[in-house]
Amino acid sequence: MKIFNLLEEIDDQIEETVVALGNFDGVHKGHQEIISRTVKSAEAAGCKSAVFTFSNHPKNLMGSGAAVKNILYPQEKAAIIQQLGVDYLFNIPFDQSILTMDPVDFIDQLLLEKFHMKQVYCGFNYHFGYKAKGNVELLMKEGMKKGFGIHIQEPFRIDGNLVSSTLIRGLIQEGKVDQCAKYMGRLYSIGGEVVVGNKLGRTIGFPTSNIMIDDTMVTPPNGVYVTFCTYNGVRYPSITNVGVRPTIGNYRKNVETHIFNFDKELYGKQIQVEFLEKTRDERKFENVEALSKQITDDCITARSYHRQNAGNY
Repeated sequence: MKIFNLLEEIDDQIEETVVALGNFDGVHKGHQEIISRTVKSAEAAGCKSAVFTFSNHPKNLMGSGAAVKNILYPQEKAAIIQQLGVDYLFNIPFDQSILTMDPVDFIDQLLLEKFHMKQVYCGFNYHFGYKAKGNVELLMKEGMKKGFGIHIQEPFRIDGNLVSSTLIRGLIQEGKVDQCAKYMGRLYSIGGEVVVGNKLGRTIGFPTSNIMIDDTMVTPPNGVYVTFCTYNGVRYPSITNVGVRPTIGNYRKNVETHIFNFDKELYGKQIQVEFLEKTRDERKFENVEALSKQITDDCITARSYHRQNAGNY
């Protein structure tokens, strides 16, 4: 897959395309359906498949309400899109020029002139252009005039729920991580570089690998979670505390993972923590001894969960 991060990088070497339009900020099952249909249509038409998305969330530039948190890092988003068989990823910054672009110019100057688009796929609620005045009706009207095909995906539901990034963010923020896979097609995860913590876990027999929370990313509430931790391509059963460690001081919120039957030093290494289920809220204990006893109980609970669900993930 070829990735273009700026409009200026796109040249006349781009072949004719079938383009999927959307923010695709979670690349959830609804997004995957649109992209998969795009890839199949491109193959049938002898075109290249493409995804046109933005590297930042449009709502954050508009300044309406609280900032929208990301579900995926850019490299994770690109990797999932690539796995779906896409040829081109147009991952363009959403800036003032695009924010204020006339919707018809958006179609003419970007989709047709830049991307050489012959067909387009998008969701039923896709909007674009100045004041989001562009919509699927305008796409269909312009398609009839200019000869490109339009494919609109109707609301994509699972168990009666409309699958959306908003739904998934809500589940994560409420600690309902066990429900995310149903809508995302994969476990919710947090990745990052392991940093040096206070090393208390090591002294009480539960060494941990710590990842700092990125404020731009959506994160679960403070608590203890059954998890998997992937390092160097190997996936290990683990248990994770998300929080501020109130028993031992006032710390910044982080992700602290204890990997079962693992004794390697991971400082400075990249790990990925996948969340299976929340087992309890974070709370302050009277002393380190009480905390240690609770961690022992938490590990017993997590190990039991892993054994009982070994074939489900």
